[in-house]
Amino acid sequence: MAKRTTKTSKAKKTPVTAPKPPLRSRVRRAVWRCLAVVFLLVVTLILLGRFVNPPTTVYMFSESRRLGGVDYQWVPMEQIAPVMARAVVAAEDANFCQHWGFDLVAIKAAIAAGSNRGASTISQQTVKNVYLWHGRTWIRKALEAGITPILEVLWPKRRILEVYLNVAEFDEGVFGVEAAARHYFGVGPDALSAQQAAQLAAILPAPKKRNAAKPTAYLKKRAAQIRAGAATIQGDGRATCFES
Repeated sequence: MAKRTTKTSKAKKTPVTAPKPPLRSRVRRAVWRCLAVVFLLVVTLILLGRFVNPPTTVYMFSESRRLGGVDYQWVPMEQIAPVMARAVVAAEDANFCQHWGFDLVAIKAAIAAGSNRGASTISQQTVKNVYLWHGRTWIRKALEAGITPILEVLWPKRRILEVYLNVAEFDEGVFGVEAAARHYFGVGPDALSAQQAAQLAAILPAPKKRNAAKPTAYLKKRAAQIRAGAATIQGDGRATCFES
């Protein structure tokens, strides 16, 4: 007699799915991922700027459209008179070699005087000129404050000053020390005298309102102070970070 075989069916197990995290948690993760991507992009862009000279800037581009062109020619630091670099540091940021992007002493002094003039370092101005836009909005200031320490970490001081000297505005449509030297004095940036360098540095706060070749009494006085300051920072070692 044949044995009857019976098939036993196993009950199908329902897959257990993990509960989805709350919407707030998912949004938070998405925001952090976006911020991480933005941060990496910023770091990559700044690191690239250490080796690649900026062909233009946001402000330079807008001025070029407004004026129908600008005078701009990149020149390496080796072709800029050392006295020009010292004059700009003496005029704009005497403690350039000693701070990490923010001159706290200058900031405190500016606050006490009720003005923000003199508080912005060359590093901050380089960030503004190369990566941001001109204006006094809080958004730009916040971005500038966040990017400046990254610039200080990734770029040597000499590179920061080199870029600043090449993108700073010296007159309407005149950008960089090469164009400025020829525009005002008819010489190359390597042939600038101490007086000429001081007069160029003296116009930086208001390049569209001042003329380095035809200085007013105030501009002559300011240039004399800058020339003395340039000699001082050379003597006390505050120029070593960009001259060595």
